[in-house]
Amino acid sequence: MLAVAVAYPFVFPKPFPQDLAIKVFLFGGLASAWNVLGGFTGQVSLGNAIFFGVGAYATAAVQIHWGWTPWVGIVLGMGAACGIALLIGYPCFRLKGHYFAMATLAIGEVVSTLFMNWQWVGGAVGMYIPLRDDTWKYFQFGTSKLPYYYVALVFMVLALVISVGILGSRMGYYFRAIREDQDAARSLGVSARGYKLAAIGISAMITSLGGGLYAQYVLFIDPPSVFPMMLSIQVVLMAVLGGSGTLWGPVLGTVILIPLSEFTRIYIGGTGTGLDLIAYGFLIVLISVVQPRGILGFFRKGGNA
Repeated sequence: MLAVAVAYPFVFPKPFPQDLAIKVFLFGGLASAWNVLGGFTGQVSLGNAIFFGVGAYATAAVQIHWGWTPWVGIVLGMGAACGIALLIGYPCFRLKGHYFAMATLAIGEVVSTLFMNWQWVGGAVGMYIPLRDDTWKYFQFGTSKLPYYYVALVFMVLALVISVGILGSRMGYYFRAIREDQDAARSLGVSARGYKLAAIGISAMITSLGGGLYAQYVLFIDPPSVFPMMLSIQVVLMAVLGGSGTLWGPVLGTVILIPLSEFTRIYIGGTGTGLDLIAYGFLIVLISVVQPRGILGFFRKGGNA
């Protein structure tokens, strides 16, 4: 599978197929990041756009205000996102189920509004990342999509590797114990809040990394583009469609939904705005009724394992 991904841009050298693959890899990594918190630990967050936006803005701000390399901004953004995640998680993990989900959604809208009115980061106008030399130092490569393609691929692979590490560790065992029965996990001495904070911190850092890479790819960001509520919802839909709590489920969901969204936009155009969301909803309802564990649930033991 990895060999196919590596060879893909040489088989499909035109910009559109490469751009589509970049989006698939980027969202595959973002959905896998959400899966650490929502799938492994059972804490359904609708606020992951917060961490995506923080990563994007940190990457842009260090270049615009201080002339630093974007790689520094990416690292700073990951640290900031982790800190914000812990600040959000500590009080919000007192909530359960849809109350937690709604709290994260509301906080996401508050953060978006704050950035919309924060002039140091451009406010509603946004930030244009200055054009630099086409080098890895400034993470800019002119019109070539090939370097961005491989960076996005590495990002998704990194998210999967981290997920594999978590699943095979004691931490992953505790995550799943909390997901299945938080009270029982507590009775066995598991620090439920501590491990949930670890999960949201890991999820936030991976998501922030994706935000930084996205900023360098498009070279322009504003609150609607990097703090959209729809991004938070999309990553949840991708993970749930493929099979949340599994390793490959988020990637499978992304491979289905991103091309669906792109082809709907291209072939139907403005008159079809929202049809991809209708299709998303239809697929989720269908899978939820037929196989609540997602598409991968069909291939698991007995169809219900």
